[in-house]
Amino acid sequence: MNTLAAVMQLLVAIAFVSIPVVRHRFGPVAKAAAEAELRRQNVRPGVLEENGIRFDASGHETAAPVTVAAVMITTAALHVAGADLAQLLTWIFSSLVVLMNVAIVYSNHTAVKSVEAAFRRKGDPELTRVEVEPFLQAAENAFPRWVRIQTYLRNTVVFAGSAVALVAVSFV
Repeated sequence: MNTLAAVMQLLVAIAFVSIPVVRHRFGPVAKAAAEAELRRQNVRPGVLEENGIRFDASGHETAAPVTVAAVMITTAALHVAGADLAQLLTWIFSSLVVLMNVAIVYSNHTAVKSVEAAFRRKGDPELTRVEVEPFLQAAENAFPRWVRIQTYLRNTVVFAGSAVALVAVSFV
């Protein structure tokens, strides 16, 4: 069962690393599409840069998923090594990963409201004029179609892989 838990944790790690990889590769295209939408709305595209709004994999968009992946890989290695601590760490970290992924899915479903609120908090009058839904849709449409499938697959791997790892350590 340790091997099964380790394999699931490695799959979860790969799933999390896929986030910044995709954003790094297609973020500039998404930014260009979002800027084109801003021009259509008569909003200066430079307002994004001025307010630190990015579509690439910089900052926490890379640090958070890479940290999750590192923790999952470390816990998987402990399972393979037969360390007693692996079971406890799996309970802690796989549970946290499930909760984090719930938050990610929720934020994706409430993105329009969240971005509208974030734009208001920035206090930039130009940002408050942005029609957020078409702005976000333009950025999303710039990603290849397979990215949507990859997102569903990633979420499935994270939820199912974490659940299987938790069940696997329950029978050790």
